[in-house]
Amino acid sequence: MEDQNKKIRIAAVGDVHVRESDKGKWIEYFKRVSQEADVLLICGDLTDTGDEGEAQVLAEELKACSIPVVGVLGNHDYEKGRHKLIRQILQNNNMSVLDGEALVIHGIGFAGVKGFGGGFDGHMLSMFGEGAMKAFVQEAVDEALHLDRALARLDQEHENIKKVAILHYAPIKDTVIGEPEQIFPFLGSSRLAEPLSRRNVVAAFHGHAHVGQLEGATSSGVKVYNVAKQILMKAGYEFPFYIFEV
Repeated sequence: MEDQNKKIRIAAVGDVHVRESDKGKWIEYFKRVSQEADVLLICGDLTDTGDEGEAQVLAEELKACSIPVVGVLGNHDYEKGRHKLIRQILQNNNMSVLDGEALVIHGIGFAGVKGFGGGFDGHMLSMFGEGAMKAFVQEAVDEALHLDRALARLDQEHENIKKVAILHYAPIKDTVIGEPEQIFPFLGSSRLAEPLSRRNVVAAFHGHAHVGQLEGATSSGVKVYNVAKQILMKAGYEFPFYIFEV
């Protein structure tokens, strides 16, 4: 049985945007992560243009990573409609890509969804008007429900488990501040924050907003981290991954 008091080091990054020309570029990165953490989270935009060739490059680079890798897809991974193939390639190469599922690693429960937009707080879009607008809002509602169910499943199957959420889109406004306010509705949705608070999540990690803030919190105090690679690099991280201990 694992020591319940042992601290588990979670490394998190988002928006790696791997290209087919990146062969060999990530090997030292993944070796370094493996030395400093017990599990790696990749918060979406695994590929740059949603091409399966890019996913194959990432899969090869991940062979240098000797710790478990868990992630979610991002909007870039959906660009060419090949997201299912991208997910399959990575899952066939020892990366767990979550889409409304959950798993337990080192006694920590991880639940993941891509998430979606819709805006924050009092400025969330409502399910009113044209069918296209209702469909946009419904997508965010569905993603929040998938996240809630995954977290609930962890509670049902594992008593008093500590839970971590993996997203691509932001669940709060604080971590996207710095981006143009006009595009806030496309960067995330407060609907994603509700399951985090309801299920007493320890922390949530997301990407998507390349300009924003590294740290924030939900109204109930759940810690939220925007770990987009671009933000970590701007903050001075030589190897852009954020370490969080649980």
